[in-house]
Amino acid sequence: MDSQLEQQLRELLDKQAITELINAYCNAADRHDHAKMQALYHPDAIDDHGHFAKGLASEFIAKLPEIQKAMAILHHNVTTINLKLDGDRAEGEVYILAFHQVKGENGLFDVLIGGRYFDKYEKRDGQWKFSHRAIVADWAYPAEPSKVQMDHPFLSGAYIGQPGLADPSYNFFSLFKRGEF
Repeated sequence: MDSQLEQQLRELLDKQAITELINAYCNAADRHDHAKMQALYHPDAIDDHGHFAKGLASEFIAKLPEIQKAMAILHHNVTTINLKLDGDRAEGEVYILAFHQVKGENGLFDVLIGGRYFDKYEKRDGQWKFSHRAIVADWAYPAEPSKVQMDHPFLSGAYIGQPGLADPSYNFFSLFKRGEF
């Protein structure tokens, strides 16, 4: 294999590893899997999640049980991923749609957010992880009260997703493990 093709293959594999990291973040957030979330960041990584937390990612993750307590539904969807590699470091602009159903003082309300993550990644000991992640909100669509209808006839007989261990994925899959990346 020539050196140019070898370099292209390495970049493709690195981009795939980073894409899997991004997707694992969504799963960890939506399933409230804090051990998995911690495994996605380097120990000295920074996370800027607006008013929720700005600083060490480990401090943000430690706050997640309290932050997510009011979240009845979290559903992150990655759309466009733009990645630039430079050896063992990379940067990414990741477009997301994130749906939140929240338990408020007056009952449930919804917030659909269109935004982006500004990411910096580093490959250490052969593994890509976040070194810095910042949330950018481009728009929000609130609905109060909530418009979600989990009892709609169209959903009859379907598995119903939930945060935490009650999610049906933990009984369905044998290869995906809670707390693992």
